[in-house]
Amino acid sequence: MAGIEVVPVESRRQRKDFLNLPRRIYAQDPHWIPPLNANIKEMVNFVKHPFYKAAALQTFVAYRGTEVVGRIAAIDNPGHRERYGENLGFWGFLETIDDADVVQTLFDAVRSWFKARGIEQLRGPVNPSLNYECGLLVEGFDSSPTFMMTYNPPYYGPLVEQAGFAKCQDLFAFWGHVRMLKELDKKLDFVVTEATRRFNVTTRRLDRSRFNQEVRMFLDIYNKSLVNTWGFVPLSDAELDHLAGSLKYLIVPEMTSIAEVDGKPIGAMFGLLDYNPRIREINGRLFPFGFLKLLRNRRGIKKVRLVSTNVLPEYQKWGIGLVLVSRIVPDVLEWGIEEAEFSWVLETNHLSRSTLERGGAILQKRYRIYDSV
Repeated sequence: MAGIEVVPVESRRQRKDFLNLPRRIYAQDPHWIPPLNANIKEMVNFVKHPFYKAAALQTFVAYRGTEVVGRIAAIDNPGHRERYGENLGFWGFLETIDDADVVQTLFDAVRSWFKARGIEQLRGPVNPSLNYECGLLVEGFDSSPTFMMTYNPPYYGPLVEQAGFAKCQDLFAFWGHVRMLKELDKKLDFVVTEATRRFNVTTRRLDRSRFNQEVRMFLDIYNKSLVNTWGFVPLSDAELDHLAGSLKYLIVPEMTSIAEVDGKPIGAMFGLLDYNPRIREINGRLFPFGFLKLLRNRRGIKKVRLVSTNVLPEYQKWGIGLVLVSRIVPDVLEWGIEEAEFSWVLETNHLSRSTLERGGAILQKRYRIYDSV
């Protein structure tokens, strides 16, 4: 497009342009949360991340003259091709001004990069895979995202579609208030009681004295439980270890639940406190003192994101997920949690969706994964 130049990110200046663009785009947006600087550098491999031991990434920046007007990343994930036999390339980390020519030129650069690799079909956004942040926000722009969920202006969806993409899958975020616990369907209580009795299930919190082993156990269940989930590619051992380390200071045992049968873990769930208001306060900068501000007085945080409820395949569809949730409820009440977000939930995950809806949860945000057409 005339006047627009898209270049692969190579220099220090180009990296800085890539990282700083969102701060200009969202300067007047009260709902945007700045990314943690250290985290975004890892996610785009400016600082080494174990995801890229097998995958490849190329970031691009768009300029109009000297002005930075857009950015995007092309992500080659061979693990997906091996698992699904789909010759797909992925894109993510899109940020742009409201200009169709900019977006088209960014995607032209991504398509050209993948064409050289023999790949023509594209899917996204993933930042950089479904195991991390993903999806384009298409509904629910009237509130800030919860921790580790994406956010973008309303004009992104139409621009992406205009550039040759159509809906592939939607991801949902459900909202609930603690007062809804009093209105829960009695049938859900019966399911919890019956599942506990049938399998002689016991539940407990994460044991902080064995934190690394416990988080590794949870992530192992995560890998095993999602084998039949759309688009899922297991985390590598290196990613498991990296995630365990990065979550060490963010997870609180009260927001975790582990289900065991005969001492063997069969299911696990965890919630993450919504640190986003504090990340806004520190402007995404953990150093020198942001980290202390992020973690101070965590009991003052009254919203939790229930990230993942995972049950080994042989125990799925027996209500173990509800058993896991029931363990957390007393701790949620004692903590003083007022709100919870259940995210994300696949549109095609009818069991999870129906369970949340029966419990009174409200669909608050919708995120979209697109395929090229």
